[in-house]
Amino acid sequence: MKGTGHSVARILTPASRSLGEFDVRRTLPDRNQQRVGPFIFFDHMGPADFSPGSGVNVRPHPHIGLATITYLFAGAIRHRDSLGFDQLIRPGDVNWMTAGRGVVHSERTPESLKRSGSHLHGIQAWIALPTESEEIEPDFVHYAADTIPRIDLSGASLKVIAGNAYGGVSPVRTASETLYVEADLEKDATLQLPEGVDEIGVYVVDGAVDIGGNTLSPGRMAVLAESATASLDASMQSKCMLLGGKRLNGERHIWWNFVSSSRRRIEQAKNDWRDGRFDSVPGDPEFIPLPGSNR
Repeated sequence: MKGTGHSVARILTPASRSLGEFDVRRTLPDRNQQRVGPFIFFDHMGPADFSPGSGVNVRPHPHIGLATITYLFAGAIRHRDSLGFDQLIRPGDVNWMTAGRGVVHSERTPESLKRSGSHLHGIQAWIALPTESEEIEPDFVHYAADTIPRIDLSGASLKVIAGNAYGGVSPVRTASETLYVEADLEKDATLQLPEGVDEIGVYVVDGAVDIGGNTLSPGRMAVLAESATASLDASMQSKCMLLGGKRLNGERHIWWNFVSSSRRRIEQAKNDWRDGRFDSVPGDPEFIPLPGSNR
């Protein structure tokens, strides 16, 4: 639907998607808004409670043409990939995996939490790569929570996950100009959104905020109009994610876990996964078959 305020171009409502063990709320891509800056996929995971013996169990699967970012508010996930990385991610950490020409990874609840039962809450996002970077070598970098800048303003606590905002500069290396900020707002707090960003969206995790004459409840994303300025007014204690960055040139195609400016390249990736030409994840021999195939 269109926003009523001049500063808001569109308000997006997520669709529920099942990941088997739990559901996610997927806001991007939307039929009316594929991307916000380089963000092309945005999943709100949980909050989910797992009983003993259960948990996240995403088997090895491939990616091309994008970077993935996992960011948790609660819980833990074990990441393993075909580059040989085996990394536990906890709240406030940043796992940034660049797929480039191709990478395979799995995401699972750590065994210790699986035995005891656990709680999970976080965001999984994909960042589309610039066309000149779509075929770069895959890479993985883990940034511990204490390396992510924290900015305290009047009524607001901010973590600059990626980019440069509110006087904080994130150490996270990105392939294009990217903005990603976690904003915790006290009741009645006002936060001015960053200016000079090509495209910017606001996603409400918890609470409620007013922006440009619109009230956003949890699970809603407001996308600002081009060159608009706006502020967030929290009507209660709220958590929001600010996301966006430089507008990427050209079309992007999405099929399953693949993103590319070329349909032909996606067809090649399909064949490569079905025929076993991607590298495997050391110590994790399972895999998710290509949709419509047994491999």
